[in-house]
Amino acid sequence: MKLGFAGLGDMGSLIVPRLMAAGHQVVGWNRTKSKADALIAQGMHLAETPAAAARDTDIMFSILTDGAAVTEVALGAQGIRAGMRRNAIYIDMSTISPKVSRTVANDFAAVGLMMLDAPISGSPVTLKAGQASLMVGGDAAAFATVKPVLEAIGPKVIHIGANGLACQMKIAVNLLLMVEVIAFGEAVALAEKGGVKREVALDAVLKSVAASPVLGYRGPFILDGKMPEKPLADVTLQQKDMLLALELGRTLGSPVPLAAAANEMMNACRGLGIDHRDFVTAHEVYLRLGGQLK
Repeated sequence: MKLGFAGLGDMGSLIVPRLMAAGHQVVGWNRTKSKADALIAQGMHLAETPAAAARDTDIMFSILTDGAAVTEVALGAQGIRAGMRRNAIYIDMSTISPKVSRTVANDFAAVGLMMLDAPISGSPVTLKAGQASLMVGGDAAAFATVKPVLEAIGPKVIHIGANGLACQMKIAVNLLLMVEVIAFGEAVALAEKGGVKREVALDAVLKSVAASPVLGYRGPFILDGKMPEKPLADVTLQQKDMLLALELGRTLGSPVPLAAAANEMMNACRGLGIDHRDFVTAHEVYLRLGGQLK
């Protein structure tokens, strides 16, 4: 298929090569053109606008920072909607508010175009390993059409339901992920405070029933207190998702007290000036609060 792709950041730059490796032709667009250089060298074509990237494509993808960016890139004068042909399908993979996603989908439907929300669950690590999962919201027939293409990105592709529900499910999954990682830092700090060596505490957690993939590849980050130069998800990015969870909880009247607590730990990271790090750095906040680190 001929595919378009808007957003060539940390995730998009890894997704596009997987699509090309599956035999698809990809035309990309990114606000900062220099980020496309490596992909151009691999065979991707570069468009000047999102509309140009969407022109003549069978499927147009986007993965962008937030709802405002998706709205602008999808619906702007030179946006995806302006360039898409009839019978093509637009798939947004961003983690954004379900309300915003539904609004964009409705605006596409108003002019006879189809949109699906398909946020990706996983970090660059899981994506590179071919273990990312995708949750898809929208028309079931359109989902059936695009599923084989999505399986080139990650092997686990699930249809969640109507438009916006995949975004809602992704927010719920990210709530669980964040609470788990924050609790991990809390548990290790508690063990350390009582005299257990950090490497022993980590080993015990990762060999216990509480172990999970996300803890497995983040555990080493706190082993010697050194965060990676390029975080899998920094505090700012992860807190954006927690704020989405808190807003969704307020809108639906569904209590999310653990999300609120995790969000406060992200605020503490900001206060300490360590918000540029991977959000597992909350472990350091616990050490400081416990008097183990000055």
